[in-house]
Amino acid sequence: MNQTNQISLRKKAAYISLFVGIGMLILKVGAYLITGSVAIFSDAAESVVHIAATSMALYSIILSAKPADESHPYGHGNIEYFSAGFEGFLIVLAAGVIIYEAVSDLIAGPELRSLSVGVLFIGAAGFVNLALGLYLIRTGKTTDSLTLKADGKHVLTDAVTSIGVVVGIILVILTDYTFLDPIVAILVALNIVFTGYRLVRESIGGLMLESDPVVLQKLSDLLISIKEENWIDLHELRYWKSGDRTFIDFHLILPYYFTIEESHKEEKRIDEKLERVFPNSQIKIHFDFCNFDLCKYCNYQKCEVRKEEKKINFDWNIEKLVGNAVYKNSI
Repeated sequence: MNQTNQISLRKKAAYISLFVGIGMLILKVGAYLITGSVAIFSDAAESVVHIAATSMALYSIILSAKPADESHPYGHGNIEYFSAGFEGFLIVLAAGVIIYEAVSDLIAGPELRSLSVGVLFIGAAGFVNLALGLYLIRTGKTTDSLTLKADGKHVLTDAVTSIGVVVGIILVILTDYTFLDPIVAILVALNIVFTGYRLVRESIGGLMLESDPVVLQKLSDLLISIKEENWIDLHELRYWKSGDRTFIDFHLILPYYFTIEESHKEEKRIDEKLERVFPNSQIKIHFDFCNFDLCKYCNYQKCEVRKEEKKINFDWNIEKLVGNAVYKNSI
């Protein structure tokens, strides 16, 4: 999928999320006004967060699609981490409001009415949010958008919240224990606090250029699989993400007598191989040249100037690739 189609899909998904969120808010506020249930209020409060967060998500998707410029040479993709963190913060804030209202209701004693109507309204909202959340996460994975995946996780949390509220209201109807309503609201709030924390944690990790060990292993395995005999050593492998773009850099030691043209051809071959697995990536290779002290590590059989045969073996694995040059490890 090309970048233009990815951007189009992201915007479409964000608009759908926003409009559905507005519809769900209207439905839930109506249910709260009819029933007076603080548990339903907790569900409605999360929909307010959904609308605010989705608006931010839409803005971040539009901004992250802008190409790199003089002020932002690496593009605008990091706005997606701010968006995910903002959404997580709003979720935690909403949880605080819910807990406050629930505790107040426990103290004063809840006054509930027309709960069967509330069950129907919130049940319908939960079903819609379940479908929307799965759609957003799937689209986020397809287009490599952290913002959509974060929004999808939030919406799925909203769906789980609705299910919990429905179960709680049914228990109130069956037992006539009205105090269960604010208790359910508190349990809902604690659940969404956990979701908010995860979103904030993920956004901080992205802003701090935190490496994903799964991605790093995948990148390392790919480089090892395309390794040529003339690669004397590869080290200081690094990568980071900004939106849907992946930035990869590493040092590669080649024979000192390779021409610029030969090195450039090797760079082009590596770029093409990595691009197939990491589309929309920017790859920077720092070429180092060998000296005669490296002959004992070198496996390049065609070399005609070596001063000694290879004597020291080392494993090409992820620990080696992300570490220092092989001659530094032996010092």
